[in-house]
Amino acid sequence: MLNLYHVNSLVHWEEREIHLRDHMIAFFSQEVRSFLRSVNPAWDVRRVEAPALMPQALVSSAYSNADIWVQEQLSASDAALVLRPETTPSTYIYMQHILGNHSKTRLPLCVWQAGRSYRREQEQPTKHMRLKEFWQLEFQCAFTADSGNDYHAACLEPVRRMIASLIHLPTRMVPSDRLPAYSEVTMDIEVDNGDKWMEVCSISRRTDFPQRYRSEPKKGAAVDHDVLVLEIAIGLDRCIHNWDIAADR
Repeated sequence: MLNLYHVNSLVHWEEREIHLRDHMIAFFSQEVRSFLRSVNPAWDVRRVEAPALMPQALVSSAYSNADIWVQEQLSASDAALVLRPETTPSTYIYMQHILGNHSKTRLPLCVWQAGRSYRREQEQPTKHMRLKEFWQLEFQCAFTADSGNDYHAACLEPVRRMIASLIHLPTRMVPSDRLPAYSEVTMDIEVDNGDKWMEVCSISRRTDFPQRYRSEPKKGAAVDHDVLVLEIAIGLDRCIHNWDIAADR
């Protein structure tokens, strides 16, 4: 990780680190897929990629213009676009698309992305990894609220072990110090890198999926269900940073 621009929180990644990131994406995605299907073989797991630019109207109200990178509109006809601060809205749009009318796609459904997101982070030393451009690996795992499965509680220890198996530093699970408005519960996985306990993953049970889900049994009337989403959000840059620290010891 190199700060060649001499601008805080903008870094170059070298080939070794890029290969490590690719390995982490492959390993973590396979582990999450295996976990979900071990609990319920019906899970449909898919990967998608969405543009880094997104309509500003889709950005969560939790972000103000002071938090995000907003495109300058040069004319009244320009679309109001921003560099995405997170991948969730674009994943939700895709999930709604494939769950649409006449679709054979059913819940439970997990859609995941690995890619860059952008925020106006506070100026801090690079070691704190508050990057303005950063890599996220996010799994949005949607299921009916009446399913009877507590996927959130079931995944906490498997995900912690998954991260600990690659980053050979002490890991712990702690309640998040900030509960987002969309979440019923959020837990963070942190690693002790000798300087601080650093969050590398957050796991939430989200209640903000934009539509209800209609199941149509072979017999009887269709039933509408509320939808919950298990979100597993992993900071890949922070994982690489802490892997490097562990490797140097």
